[in-house]
Amino acid sequence: MALIALAADKGSPGVTTTAVAISAVWPRRALLAEVDPAGGDLVYRSAAAHGGPLDPNTGMLSVAATARRGLVAEQLWDHAQPMSGGLEVLVGLGNSEQSAGLVGLWPTLGHTFAGLAQSAQGAADVIADCGRIGADSPSVDMFPHASLVLLVSRTEPENLARIRDRAGALSAKLHGGQRGAAQLGTPLIGVLLIADPGNSGRLAGQVNDMLVAAQAGARVVGVIAHDTGGANQLNGRKRGRLEKSLLVRSARKVVGDLHQQFGAAWTQPVMPGGEGAHGGHGGHGAHGGHGAYGGYGARGPGPGAPR
Repeated sequence: MALIALAADKGSPGVTTTAVAISAVWPRRALLAEVDPAGGDLVYRSAAAHGGPLDPNTGMLSVAATARRGLVAEQLWDHAQPMSGGLEVLVGLGNSEQSAGLVGLWPTLGHTFAGLAQSAQGAADVIADCGRIGADSPSVDMFPHASLVLLVSRTEPENLARIRDRAGALSAKLHGGQRGAAQLGTPLIGVLLIADPGNSGRLAGQVNDMLVAAQAGARVVGVIAHDTGGANQLNGRKRGRLEKSLLVRSARKVVGDLHQQFGAAWTQPVMPGGEGAHGGHGGHGAHGGHGAYGGYGARGPGPGAPR
């Protein structure tokens, strides 16, 4: 696999919550990166694995300083922190002013994030929370290196119209102009809807038809449940069986569908003798301690995760 970028057009549709949920159930080792130029949220929402707060100075802020001197994929782990539950994260900037330190580095970050999947020393896929994007958003410069760009949207008419237009503009930028209704470029642009589970199947079909008719160069790839209780559990604000929440169940279905459709094409071999896709960094691969299954994933929350 490689780099999976999540973004939204306007408002607060839940990009960060969706990125955390997807990372938590990802079948390989995943590194969640908060790359929103406006600043990150996880230092305020989530605890570190040791029970204290996440360190706001270890993450994208420290990555930016390292990248000025040259950055290789394995160095990303020097800036990652385990959250409560085991998910590893590069916490975001403290505010938008700090994004000046990333000027000119966004293509380098995209290349480095994508390269982590092929690392012989800690292979992982990077799930990047890009926040809201517009025509001049610097984080879009990472997208040519992504395997998949996921646009997150709620389902009110105005939000769907905006995500249709954003998908079309992004497709033109990444894929080179207007494409035919049946054509999809690389990286694939997918739309993730945030909706009540009751009518999600019918709604997803209608939105997909809209995207095809508009020749937006994007397709609906799944629905994440609008589940306030599950989001509060994920953020540690509420106790409960997180793995049984609608949020995590829907995220698991989305991830399963994505891997079924595209997983074989995304898989990259690692160097012979390396730790590879199932070895991970320090022995904690996709089926080990700090990977998705070791934390919030298919086996439920790990030590310290909300219950």
